[in-house]
Amino acid sequence: MEDQQPATGDLTEAEQPARKRRWWPSRARNKSAAAPAEAVEAASDEPETAEEQPEASESPAEDAVESDTDTAESSESDEAPEPAETVVDEAQDAEETEADAGRKPVGRRLAIAVAVAAVLFVGSAAFAGAMVQPYVKDRATVVTKLRIASTAANAITTLWTYNPDNMDKLADRAAQYLSGDFEAQYRKYIDAIVAPNKQAQITNTTEVTGAAVESLNANDATAIVYTNTTSTSPLSKNVPALRYLSYRLTMKRDHARWLVTKMTTITSLDLTPQM
Repeated sequence: MEDQQPATGDLTEAEQPARKRRWWPSRARNKSAAAPAEAVEAASDEPETAEEQPEASESPAEDAVESDTDTAESSESDEAPEPAETVVDEAQDAEETEADAGRKPVGRRLAIAVAVAAVLFVGSAAFAGAMVQPYVKDRATVVTKLRIASTAANAITTLWTYNPDNMDKLADRAAQYLSGDFEAQYRKYIDAIVAPNKQAQITNTTEVTGAAVESLNANDATAIVYTNTTSTSPLSKNVPALRYLSYRLTMKRDHARWLVTKMTTITSLDLTPQM
């Protein structure tokens, strides 16, 4: 019995137990020819079915594709580039942050440099003060010694320089350099020799050749004065009498002045030529 080809509507029926079939080439060709026909009929039936079904009957795969598309669009909209102003603001903020970060180390270094400079300045000032203070002190000491030596030289010149015309006022002229008991002693000595010297017409001239400060403290000093003294008189036919004298003067401070309180002869050498 020949096998019958199932009809188009029998595709959904329950399958019958398979039977052995003989293979005929002609039947295979018929089946292959019939398959396209069945496909054409099925295709012609599908549009009508699709038109009758509502849109909700679309396949789940299409729904998934649409949902994926919507999700992608929403994500793309979320990831849309920010406005240019926002980007510029962010760039400016980043630059300001970098500038602040750069300024902080610079400010720290500047503060350290200022501190180091201040320390060096204070140190140099202290060093300069330590070096200058002895110099200033020594300078003041030198000035004081010069004043003492000058006063001592002027005192000796005034005390031992006179002539018959001014010898009466010699004690008064010398008083500006003398103090204490020594002033009284000198005045007494001059008063005793005024008359004889005036009678002999003696002229006495004292020249200071050198003066130096021997010792110095706050209010007391000692000075050495070296002199050449020349005396002339008509009684000796105006032949000069030459003497080399050195004196030690004890001096005391009186405010800004130094006054002689004592005088001692250290050396006395007579160089007068003998006739």
